[in-house]
Order: sequence, then C-alpha cells, then structure tokens
Amino acid sequence: MTNLPHHETEAHRDLVGIGIGPFNLSLAALAHPLAELDTAFYEQRPGFDWHPGLLIDGTTLQVPFLADLVTLADPTNAWSFLNYLKTCDRLFPFYFAERFHLQRAEYDAYCRWVAEGLPGLHFGHQVDAVRWNSERDVFEVDFTRLGTDDGTETLGRTYTRNIVLGVGTEPHVPEPLRPLADAAGVPVIHAADYLQHREEFLAVGHITVIGAGQSGAEVFLDLLRHRPVGREKIHWIARTEAFAPMEYSKLGLEHFTPDYTHYFHALAEPVRDRLVAAQWQLHKGIDAGTIAAIHDELYRRTLHGDWPDVVLTPGVHVRTAGRIATTRIELHLEHEQQDTRTRLTTDAVVLATGYRERPLGRILAGLAPYLRRDSHDRPRIDDQFRMVLDPAVTGSVYVQNAELHTHGVGTPDLGLAAWRSATILNSLTGKEPYPLPRRTAYTTFGLQPPDRIPPARQHRTITPLVDGR
Repeated sequence: MTNLPHHETEAHRDLVGIGIGPFNLSLAALAHPLAELDTAFYEQRPGFDWHPGLLIDGTTLQVPFLADLVTLADPTNAWSFLNYLKTCDRLFPFYFAERFHLQRAEYDAYCRWVAEGLPGLHFGHQVDAVRWNSERDVFEVDFTRLGTDDGTETLGRTYTRNIVLGVGTEPHVPEPLRPLADAAGVPVIHAADYLQHREEFLAVGHITVIGAGQSGAEVFLDLLRHRPVGREKIHWIARTEAFAPMEYSKLGLEHFTPDYTHYFHALAEPVRDRLVAAQWQLHKGIDAGTIAAIHDELYRRTLHGDWPDVVLTPGVHVRTAGRIATTRIELHLEHEQQDTRTRLTTDAVVLATGYRERPLGRILAGLAPYLRRDSHDRPRIDDQFRMVLDPAVTGSVYVQNAELHTHGVGTPDLGLAAWRSATILNSLTGKEPYPLPRRTAYTTFGLQPPDRIPPARQHRTITPLVDGR
C-alpha cells in the first residue's frame, strides 16, 4: 500500500462524513441547501445498499413515509420522498394506494435516488484513519479509493474541521454459532444475507430460524409460505420469553420523539443502561400485522385437519452447535424456565439475531488520547450528538446510530433521522438553519423535564471558504 499513488486535498472542509447509510444520507441531503458548508461523505461500498438481504416482497418499514430523509426537519426539501414520487411520475398512484408505511424495496429505491443525485458523495472510498492535526487545527482523514477501472487503489487525504460518523451496525452472530457461520459451505447464515441464499434454503429438508425480532418473523413467514403444506419442517426458536408484539400504541411511540431523547440523555448512566435493557419491546418486538399474518398462514394450513410441521418455541438459547457428518447441523438447546436441555438436528440455520454497533476503534485509533469515556469505556456523547473530546481539539466528531447508551431507543429509528441531522447542522453552523420543534410529545417525561431544544453552539462558527482554504 505504501507504493500506491497518494493525493491530498489541501482545502479544509467544514464536514466529512464517514459512511453513507440512511442517517448520513439524511445529513447530506439537509446540508445540500446550506451553501456556506463544504461537505464530503465517504463510503467503502460501491453504491448505496440498504439491507439487500431483507428486501422480502411485501415487507414494509415500521415508520410512516413522513419519516424519510428530510421531511420531519424540512418538508420543502428537494430530497423528500414525495418529491421522489413526483420525479418518478408516481405521485397519483401512491395517493390512491393509501399506504402510510412504505415497502422496504421502495424506501431503498428512494434512498438510491437521493444518493445518485446528491453531490459530494464518494462511494468506493474506504476511510482508513482519522487524526487531529493541532498545528492546522483540523482533522486529517486518510482514505483509500477502491476499485478503479485499471484495478489500482489510490491513497488520499482530506482535511476537515468536523467529522460525522455514520458507519452503521453489523450483523451479530452469537458465539456458539460463529464457527459454523464463518466456515465456507456451511448453511448457517445471518438474516442479513437471507435473500441471497433463499432458493437453496427453501430446498433443504429441515430449516431452523433463530431470533424473535421482526427479521426472524419475516424470514419464518416467507419460508412458511413457500414450503409444502404438511411438509414445512421449520423450527423457530428464540431466547425471548415470547413471540411478542412491538409496542406500537400512540403514547408508547412517544419514546421515539426528541422530547424523550432529551429526557433520556439527562439521566444518570446506570439508569440509562437499565432502561435500554428493559425497553427491548419498543424496538425489538414483532409488528402486530406480521404476527397476524403468521397466525393466518398457520391456521390456513390446518383447514384439512392436520397441523403444519412447524415448531415455535420461545425461551430457548443455543448452548453449543456443531456438524454431524458433513451435511447436517446439531444445535444443543437449553430452556431456561424448564431448566431442560435437548438437541435439534437441522439442515440449515438462519440467524435473525440482530445487529451491533460497528466498532470504531480502527478508524478512531488516532483520536483515542482525546476521547472522554464513561465507566464502561464507551464514548461520552453530548446532547448535540458530539463525542466529548479533550478541549485541545477544537473540532467536533458527531455520531449517528452509535449513541444508544446515551440517547436511548430512538437511536436506530428512521423517524428521528431528519431531526438528528438538523440538530447536528444547527450545532455545526452555530445558527439555526433548521428550527427544531419545541415540543413533540404529549407525555411529560420526568418531574423536571430538561430543556427540549439544546442551544445551537459549537467551538467555532463556520465562515465562508476563501480561495478554497
């Protein structure tokens, strides 16, 4: 790598984004009209790609279409979902469809439209390191440009006053199943890769789905619908004590408002940690419509008197797993409430075991001496989504979808994307290009609620660039 061509961009940008998922795409879309900002966003993938393995026909988002990239901060923004429909000449069909929740494939197509139209997005660029340059008072961002036409890679560097991390999450594979999932040719996959393996998995004799969240339910339902009646041969198991519905009551949804986010951030660290663990049903349960569809499909398969050949068992975890001969998989299961154990032999496994925040250690290794951490060695993040850094660092490092421990269950929720992006941009500019709502919930969280809108402040005010500097 040291012999590769190296290019430096001497101009000091105002903001560099690392990762281009929905959250940084939202930030880029809202930053686009702000002419005083010089921004660039880098993503190692060749193009925008949103959970391609889970774009199962008919599956929908769990937030309304108003929770697009920009509307809840700026309904007039050119990158809104409604403008996308107008551009595609599909506004009237959408109007008559009367769909409040988009299909996932449609949301993915909308995001691709934004990603292809916005300037300043650099796909095929892997960020390798971030450092603070105290002499220039800027961050140095090293990257590698991947996959050029001649097959070579190019090293590059850019300088920026501020950074926003939007590297997203990665599939979580439980430790007992990791050796099988990592082994080539073994039919153990994470649900994130389901569609790529769907046809071969439908053809196996017996299949097991592990995990009782929305992804697990959708994979189970898709398999069930496409397996022969009476010969389904599917096990669905999960650690949770029930195949439980997601909390979707009107007042329950107020946990996904800025009001609750401000309240949660002001709580003591031990209280926040207890709440995150206890509130799993707010964001890890199953949509009630999906549960109903599963029950309807199971019921339909009993019309001729026989029960479908499926087993649904909650409260079970996999202790160990291994291969039998060369073709089958053996799962060693434990039921905690019964204090019983058994073995399950299967031909394929889909792990709907969720996602974890992608580690930031490699990218932020150069900033490690400046990071302030909590008692669990996690980055401290302030109310404007900035990592708390040593005062010697005058720039800011913002985070997107990496602040569950400080901002609560709304962190991965698409419905808060535009509001969080607006908060970051208000902080970044020291102004208020996007006025934020003063109240967003009927519920008053706590006896002494904190100020709902943090002031737009930051270390320096952005000034127009002169001669590209």
